[in-house]
Amino acid sequence: MPGWPVNEMPDDHRPAKSIRVLLAEDQGMMRGALALLLGLETDIEVVAQVGTGDAIVDAALLHRPDVALLDIELPGISGLDAAAELRDQAPGCRVLILTTFGRPGYLRRAMEAGASGFLVKDGPVEELAAAIRRVLAGETVVDPALATAALSAGPNPLTARECDVLKASVDGATVSDIAARLHLSESTVRNYLSSAIGKTGTRNRMEAMREARQQGWL
Repeated sequence: MPGWPVNEMPDDHRPAKSIRVLLAEDQGMMRGALALLLGLETDIEVVAQVGTGDAIVDAALLHRPDVALLDIELPGISGLDAAAELRDQAPGCRVLILTTFGRPGYLRRAMEAGASGFLVKDGPVEELAAAIRRVLAGETVVDPALATAALSAGPNPLTARECDVLKASVDGATVSDIAARLHLSESTVRNYLSSAIGKTGTRNRMEAMREARQQGWL
């Protein structure tokens, strides 16, 4: 009985790779492992892999994934910022945030950016695969413990400008440096910093920045 030519199978015996996934993860080993594991699922195909936030939208427009699986902490723009851009430029692509940091503020920001799901990285790959299928089906998938924490934590008390000023303080920049970066006066920067310190219940801007990061507000 003649066999099928090498690398060829009848169409009805080929695995159905129906869910196209874009994977954004800055750690190469983690990215490769996730792509390999997800590729073992008969209905999931990783069509693009990127290591920076800046590359996400271009990759999505080129490869047209059904689901974008995004880390938050990425070089360039964050996965949260990329999610908001995908909502505007590739509205047919569902976004699932996968992160090491289960911070309540991150969850709120992810939902505001249009993400359909939020999971932490310590779960089994089977759970991730199931989440991909569910968000594609129109469901919202959120880690239960994180959802509870987010509800109890309340909204981000910082304004967008207060967040900008704290972000600009991350490398120990002076008030003058921050003012120049954000095109603000030094007195305005001091006012924003003072307000952020008060809202976070901290003693100085470095503590305020750390607290805001810990809460996922930045």
